[in-house]
Amino acid sequence: MAAEGGGKETNEIKTQFTTREGVYKLLTHSEYSRPNRVPFNSQGSNPVKVSFVNVNDQSGNGDRICFNVGRELYFYIYKGVRKAADLSKPIDKRIYKGTQPTCHDFNPLTATADSVSLLVGFSAGQVQLIDPIKKETSKLFNEERLIDKSRVTCVRWVPGSESLFLVAHSSGSMYLYNVENTCGTTPPNYQLLKQGDNYAVHTCKSKSARNPLLRWTVGEGALNEFAFSPDGKFLACASQDGFLRVFGFDAAELHGTMKSYFGGLLCVCWSPDGQYIVAGGEDDLVTVWSFSDCRVIARGHGHKSWVSVVAFDHCTTSVEDSDLPAEFSGSDEEYHEQTNFGAGRERANSAQSRLSKRNSTDGRPVSVTYRFGSVGQDTQMCLWDLTEDILFPHLPLSRTRTHTNVMGATSSPAAGTVTAAATTTTNTSGTNGSNTGSTGNNSGNPTTNSLPATLPRSNSLPHSNPPGGSTPNSHPTTTTTTTTTTTSATTKGSSIIDSTFIATGVSKFATLSLHDSRKDRHEKDHKRNHSMGHINSKSSDKLNQLSSSRTAKADAAKTLGTTLCPRMEEVPLLEPLVCKKIAHERLTVLIFLEDCLVTACQEGFVCTWARPGKVGLLSSQNHTANSPSGTVV
Repeated sequence: MAAEGGGKETNEIKTQFTTREGVYKLLTHSEYSRPNRVPFNSQGSNPVKVSFVNVNDQSGNGDRICFNVGRELYFYIYKGVRKAADLSKPIDKRIYKGTQPTCHDFNPLTATADSVSLLVGFSAGQVQLIDPIKKETSKLFNEERLIDKSRVTCVRWVPGSESLFLVAHSSGSMYLYNVENTCGTTPPNYQLLKQGDNYAVHTCKSKSARNPLLRWTVGEGALNEFAFSPDGKFLACASQDGFLRVFGFDAAELHGTMKSYFGGLLCVCWSPDGQYIVAGGEDDLVTVWSFSDCRVIARGHGHKSWVSVVAFDHCTTSVEDSDLPAEFSGSDEEYHEQTNFGAGRERANSAQSRLSKRNSTDGRPVSVTYRFGSVGQDTQMCLWDLTEDILFPHLPLSRTRTHTNVMGATSSPAAGTVTAAATTTTNTSGTNGSNTGSTGNNSGNPTTNSLPATLPRSNSLPHSNPPGGSTPNSHPTTTTTTTTTTTSATTKGSSIIDSTFIATGVSKFATLSLHDSRKDRHEKDHKRNHSMGHINSKSSDKLNQLSSSRTAKADAAKTLGTTLCPRMEEVPLLEPLVCKKIAHERLTVLIFLEDCLVTACQEGFVCTWARPGKVGLLSSQNHTANSPSGTVV
């Protein structure tokens, strides 16, 4: 089930791949790019990024896509697996002079068929708020570059807020803005509000309300990406100094840290239930970190160069009930409502609370399998399964499983609630909100651990296995009835946002949309000598040459072998479920949607991969001329 075709076929561009759910197929007619479809000369340009929003259009074509290529920014109706892309009719197209767009983010709360709020960060440090439907540019922030002159690496709306947004720069600083405030004509004066281990938060001293409201300085070197937890209460930051730092956002208190095995961290994402964080970077690894335990629980090695993007697949992440077949302590109606954009938040919470209550009192464990993906500068996409034997390696064997019940992870609430152990499931549909066909291929044979050979329980390679011991496909499944509860840093101190009179909407429950899983990240030049086989202590980012290499080496020596950075043999090593070369240029985007997954490469091609069973939704449009792009063979 790992990569199909090896040896001489490894350089071939793949147009489909197979997992236990079925076959994922590239839809060449659903490819988005510049209208001329000419590969973009990406030398020296910023990474191609993609943002999605749903405007709840009555016609059923509610998805909108935004992507940047070089100096250009495009805004289209996204037809996905339904219809072929019409590149001749962008809703909006912008070409910038003197600066390039580097990242962008839609506000899902304010999006309508007539108006959307799109933030765009630029290489010179400015942030623009535009409405590509109304063709209006409403505001430009940091216009005179008095706040920060360095490149914008990540921009996000604060979950639950219509006016607050957070901007990270390659200087290592983050700034909290309010769209209603101006930026002033003089450089801001700051006053220290909070200080901790290698981070500080300042408030802006001003007689009248002005931006930025807050300035965060985090670590050393660039802050490459940040991500809000699903409930919006915590903030995970991936920095060039190699540290993952997780903060309670309101109180600005450090919850936990993790250090990369080598080099900087470039990308970060949260599991749909907020229990786990995955980070990737210049060590070519994906690292799984437990939010509740504040420790590394696994690493994944499949990439041959830097990891650009990590993202959880909320549709294939699945729930399995080992004792009660075809029941999830909630109805199909509840599940369908939860797949809407935040429509079933209260009901999702109640369903999960009942699930966790039954898990702790009735002794009928419910298990979750986490699916996440990664793409890298090696032009490869990897899919990973985080299974129960990795999350809970020392627990007793479970009773016989005779049925698998699969639910999308959109029904899981955010951080702060409990989650049960995890295990792989059989034949998950993982496509849309429907439960139809999601419990197929289940054996009724009561023989313990009787699974087909093609459905491995785990793709992990724990180093603790004795020679001649169990193979990766024969790890027994384990379960636990112990629930894990996350702690909220907001209880440790008063909210710093309250202290600056801007608390409105910040602590609201985040809108858990299909598009919250995608992450914008800062790409580096493609240097294969940074792979694990040729470890080099130099970074290609000039901004980070300011930090002393001696200090970096000393810090690395101090952290290796500790809980911050366990040695390779101290934690399980995952192998990818799928590892495919899917582009000619380095990959910069991976987004999981309901019917498909979306990737993009630095040549400027945004590709749609239909989930199993969804390829038939695309109307037969074989007359679309021109060869697709040259990106796929």
